[in-house]
Amino acid sequence: MTQDQETQRVNAADPNRGASPVAGEDPSMSRILRRETHSSRAGASVIAAVLVIVLCGYALLEAGVRAIGQPPWLIDPTTAAERIIALPEGISPLLLGASGAVIAMVGLFFLLHAVLPGRRARHLLRDPRTAVVVDDEVLASALARRARTAANVTQEQVMVVVSRQLVVVNVRPTSGSRVSKEAVLTAVQAELEEMSPVPMPAVRVNLASSGVIGA
Repeated sequence: MTQDQETQRVNAADPNRGASPVAGEDPSMSRILRRETHSSRAGASVIAAVLVIVLCGYALLEAGVRAIGQPPWLIDPTTAAERIIALPEGISPLLLGASGAVIAMVGLFFLLHAVLPGRRARHLLRDPRTAVVVDDEVLASALARRARTAANVTQEQVMVVVSRQLVVVNVRPTSGSRVSKEAVLTAVQAELEEMSPVPMPAVRVNLASSGVIGA
């Protein structure tokens, strides 16, 4: 078997061979890229740890003061437990509602940080040599430039919004000038295919019903 035949056999067995890899397919880079494309949980973790330490420290302080027969520093643990069990007695409804709202907001903050993926507005790009991370604003700028050229309008007449799964192109045509929605869609899709962001978002083009008076 010649070398050319061997090469053809390997390529036939692996159709993806030779294609540009997804940035971050290298295991050694995946951790770095995840840190670049996802928001850190370190801040929320530190806040939660500090709150737990403060509460535990205060509880230990009050328990120690009670053990040596001294008056409580702020409130006796037994008295605090009895008041909590007796709620809502002994406290005004307004204060109770405000306290509940604050506790609910704090709990929701930590819950959302724990449940949501925390993805940043960034995409990975296919590159055969290195890992590339680009902000969605940069993608939007490049796509808006391509859409302006296809629609033959000014910069102020095109607005592009890029999210993880969707690209929305809003175009306001010039009065008296017809803009082809299909042409804009094709141009934007071609630009996306050239950049090859990961994941590849879908494209939606919106043409405004009212035009802009040309200069």
